[in-house]
Amino acid sequence: MNIILNGKQQTLEPESTLQDLLETKGYADKIVAVAVNQNFVPKSNYDAHIITDGDTIEIVAPMQGG
Repeated sequence: MNIILNGKQQTLEPESTLQDLLETKGYADKIVAVAVNQNFVPKSNYDAHIITDGDTIEIVAPMQGG
């Protein structure tokens, strides 16, 4: 299955969840915000949200600055 992740095309296994994606991409232990097709997904729904072919997903991590 093909998705767009942070502006780049990616291939995932069918029936992948947002939690699967975050673990695969190294975000599992990080504080992030996730939007699927421009809709925010609460962290409590990551393991239940099934990614579908063609989804556009944005993962944003807070940055520290000064």
